[in-house]
This record gives sequence, C-alpha cells and structure tokens, in this order.
Amino acid sequence: MLFSLMRIEKIYQSILTTAEAYRQKLDHLGSANFQIEPPIGGWSYSEVYSHIFDSSLLSLIALNNCIKGGGKTKSTAFIVKAILFFGAFPPGRKFKAPAKIAVRVKKISTSAAQQFITDFELQLAQAYPKIKNADTKIKVKHPVIGYLNAKQWLRFIQIHLNHHYQQLKRIENSFQ
Repeated sequence: MLFSLMRIEKIYQSILTTAEAYRQKLDHLGSANFQIEPPIGGWSYSEVYSHIFDSSLLSLIALNNCIKGGGKTKSTAFIVKAILFFGAFPPGRKFKAPAKIAVRVKKISTSAAQQFITDFELQLAQAYPKIKNADTKIKVKHPVIGYLNAKQWLRFIQIHLNHHYQQLKRIENSFQ
C-alpha cells in the first residue's frame, strides 16, 4: 500500500518539521526585506508565505472533505501518482498558481505569516488522526493536478511546502 500508517505518520512529522523551518526562517528574516520584490523578480517572501499557508489551509479543507466522504470516486492521473511517489514536482517544469489561487496572494506582515503558520498547524493536528480512516476512493479535485484522496492531499501539502521553501532559499540568495 502506497500510504501505510507509518508513512502517513512520517509525512505528518515532515510537514510539522517544514512548518517549523518556515517559522524559524521568518524569525531570522525580520521585516526589512519581507515585502520587497526580490532582485530575481517574482514573489516577495511575504507573498510566498501568504500563498503557501493559504493554499495549505485550502488543501486541508479538501482533505477534510475527503474524510467526510464529500468527494467523488475518480482516478488519480499517472503523472500525479509519480509526483506523490517521488515527492517533488517534475524538474524544470513550472506550475503557475491557478487564477483563483493567485488572486488570494497578498503582501502580509511577519505577524500575519506567524498566525498563518499557527492556524495551519492547528487545523492539520485536527485532521491528522482522521486521515487513516478516510476512504481512499473518495477524492476532491485539486485545481491543477486533479483528484486526490485524503492521504494524497497530505502528501501534496508536504511536497508543496517543500517546493516553496526552496523558493524562499532562492529569494534569500538573490538578496546576497
């Protein structure tokens, strides 16, 4: 089975570790460059934090819908299964946030980013114990990659958090 109980626990712990890394990075960033567009262009630190934790909270809503049986019985695309298996988006391929997600990205303060992290961790802790009992056939559609079940949503959150953490590193390097 792709997502055994041990694996779910490992993914959950990895997500908590990554969320803590975001919190620690935030503590070291300060507010000087937080809302400034980086020299490489693209999103500021602030916008990355806004996006990743807002979309992670939205992912938890989808995950909870799967737990409650509110999804559909659909298949998951092979490429998505590969992403979930390897734990990363395909190298060299850029995914743009869908318009309905991109419009939600805002420049936020460091305290708002801290609150986003806390809200995410609390909601994740509430959902986590229920994931193991979720029906793997019930799936909710992700706006870009298609239908995911609760366990796949958890894995997606992990991959997405890691992906944007790397983006923070690129932003940091561009300021040096």
